[in-house]
Amino acid sequence: MMWIPWQLYRTALGCMILEIFIHNVAQGLNVCMSGSAMSCEECLIIHPSCAWCAQEKFGSVRTLTSRCDLRQNLQKRGCEAHHMESPSSSTTVVKSEPLSSKGSGPTQYDVIQIMPQKISLSLRPGDQTSFKVQVRQVEDYPVDLYYLMDLSLSMKDDLDTIRNLGTKLADEMRKLTSNFRLGFGSFVDKNMSPFSYTAHKYQDNPCNGYKLFPSCVPSFGFRHLLSLTDKVDRFNEEVQKQMVSRNRDAPEGGFDAILQAAVCKERIGWRKEAFHLLVFATDDVPHLALDGKLGGLVQPHDGECHMNEKNEYSGSTKMDYPSLALLGEKLAANNIYLIFAVTKRLYVIYKNFTALIPGTTVEILDQDSKNIIQLIVNAYNNIRSKVELTVWDQPEDLSLSFTATCQDGQPLPGLRKCADLKIGDTVSFNVSVDARGCPAPGTQQSFTIKPVGFKDRLEVSVDYRCDCGCTNQTQANSTHCSSIGQYTCGICRCDPGYLGARCECQEGEAGSMYLSACRQAEGMQICGGRGECSCNQCFCYESEFGKIYGTFCECDDFSCARHKGILCSGHGECHCGECKCHAGYIGDNCNCSTDTSSCVTDDGQICSGRGSCACGRCQCTEPGAFGDTCEKCPTCPDACGTKRECIECRLFSSGRLSDNQTCQRLCKDEIITVETLKTDDPNAVLCLYKTENECVMKFTYSEHANGMSVLTALKEPECGAAPDAMTVLLAVVGSILLVGIVLLAIWKLVITVHDRREFARFQSARSRARYEMASNPLYKQPISNDYVETDFSMYSKSYNGAAH
Repeated sequence: MMWIPWQLYRTALGCMILEIFIHNVAQGLNVCMSGSAMSCEECLIIHPSCAWCAQEKFGSVRTLTSRCDLRQNLQKRGCEAHHMESPSSSTTVVKSEPLSSKGSGPTQYDVIQIMPQKISLSLRPGDQTSFKVQVRQVEDYPVDLYYLMDLSLSMKDDLDTIRNLGTKLADEMRKLTSNFRLGFGSFVDKNMSPFSYTAHKYQDNPCNGYKLFPSCVPSFGFRHLLSLTDKVDRFNEEVQKQMVSRNRDAPEGGFDAILQAAVCKERIGWRKEAFHLLVFATDDVPHLALDGKLGGLVQPHDGECHMNEKNEYSGSTKMDYPSLALLGEKLAANNIYLIFAVTKRLYVIYKNFTALIPGTTVEILDQDSKNIIQLIVNAYNNIRSKVELTVWDQPEDLSLSFTATCQDGQPLPGLRKCADLKIGDTVSFNVSVDARGCPAPGTQQSFTIKPVGFKDRLEVSVDYRCDCGCTNQTQANSTHCSSIGQYTCGICRCDPGYLGARCECQEGEAGSMYLSACRQAEGMQICGGRGECSCNQCFCYESEFGKIYGTFCECDDFSCARHKGILCSGHGECHCGECKCHAGYIGDNCNCSTDTSSCVTDDGQICSGRGSCACGRCQCTEPGAFGDTCEKCPTCPDACGTKRECIECRLFSSGRLSDNQTCQRLCKDEIITVETLKTDDPNAVLCLYKTENECVMKFTYSEHANGMSVLTALKEPECGAAPDAMTVLLAVVGSILLVGIVLLAIWKLVITVHDRREFARFQSARSRARYEMASNPLYKQPISNDYVETDFSMYSKSYNGAAH
């Protein structure tokens, strides 16, 4: 009984360490050292990557060295490999006989459908191991089929249909297997109120007074009529003897019958080396667990066989109906496939049952069971096309995961089932096992993996690797422990009243007057709060961050300045809170490089002449300049000049950089040539320069968002044509003539204006002279005779004309 406290201790410790592990994983710390393991066994529980160093001389002087750490860390700290305790999980195949290809014949008792058959697992908590399982359904495997029929009154026409079922069914099944046996049983319901008619007049004939069918047999729970046999004529004989019965309510007691047919193996005659089929034919819903309380049955079903000498279920009126869970358990334990043959209106209900009872299927039965043979054949083929693994007696501290590899060869994580198989197909499953904790020392457990409905199984035994081998070399009163302690796995466990790494001090020596030697100053913590005072000196703790050291544990190698989370920027060593930079680096956190090579451009300039180099990076001082070496600057005065050389060498192989290698090295910008240059881009700088041929070359310079410089240039420079001599001569002569004509026109205009003015002046003077002549009283207008004669002549002609 001494193991009980130890088991409780280890369980509590495991829970505590698991919480520490989860917390530290989230922070990215060393989980092995964070667990504060004080023994080898405690170390192994923390995490599968943790190892314990049992080496005698291990660790620094005056340091509380943690012997529990990652294996690689222990090696770096000087622990030799043969002194490390770090067991790992393993798998050992104990029995693995090859899969069979055929079931019937002289070797049918040695048929193997699962491989391997036995394995042994050695598990360390948290260290997952896996193994492979192969399954193959062999051809021509023996089949036992038990036909369980509802003989309530509503199934009378079905009973008439199956009276010759045995012969026809055997003929069809022998097409699938050469070894077929058939059995028969029937059920109605519990012969008690309120499930059946129990009044005196109905005791012998429940159909008494029922006009449609006045005669029937008393109701019963389950009746086994024919054990499994290859003589199918006997099946026909038994069916022909049967008569229907009558119960009161609609649900039937079929689940009572299913359980008895499953667990009464000897009475039914199930063979171990056969495929077990149980056909359940009914036209109504079943009674479920707790329905029996309606009749006063409060005792749950015990799952056992209760068959009397008449092959009838004797517990029908004593126990409640079985639950779905109990049915599933007993069917699986006896490798029985259950086929629900039900009418169409009940299909959905029984389909839901198949999801709760492993290894079951449902088929639609015609109202008179005419399709029963084809139904059974279809169900058999459907069952044989699937392989599903189940786990029995799985220990609570083990977790299992499955990955199925079916006929397409693709792994399917999380699945333990393959469908659409053909007889003879081989499928495989990868099973991963993980132990979540350690049971009591010396505990061995086991579980079983088996395909649903198969007799074959894989037996898995499990032992746990929670103990350390170094504990077998424990020394009592060891000289390593001043002869007053137990030396085990590299550490001392001191006797009561003693302490210290070697049990060299007594507890009384840890008084206040001795502790003062472990304080750096009065009022400060003992050993700075980062160590323990033992025998008047500080023993510093180990930290997952690094090393703590110093007389009073005042120094460490991890409390220095960091840059981007990296201690001393990765370019220095931390010594007692101060970064000691490597050569080529300066600064409080050693993040400043003194090397200027990263600031030099391809043409040898520092930061392209537009900035200064500080800590290995260019700081651009020219407005508008940017880039790693300030090489990009569209708005700089020299931008066009710098890019002109690249245009010359890349497009025309001319200029200072015309050497091909130099051009390719210095000019890496993208250059786009166009016929017409667009200058409406506000982010582009227009550049022009005159070529050697006195032509003008135009291009634009811009920076894209991705950091690339883009030059857009004309395909050819713009050049003016030479003037034509004749054109020039004609232009000069034309210009002279045009000027002469203009001058003549001006002269003519001036003369015309002058003449008009003189004429106006003349007219004005003449008018004045006429006025003077008209106003002279001495002047008389002369009269001409010719004028008078002419007048008189004209007058005479006018008169004569009028007289006529």
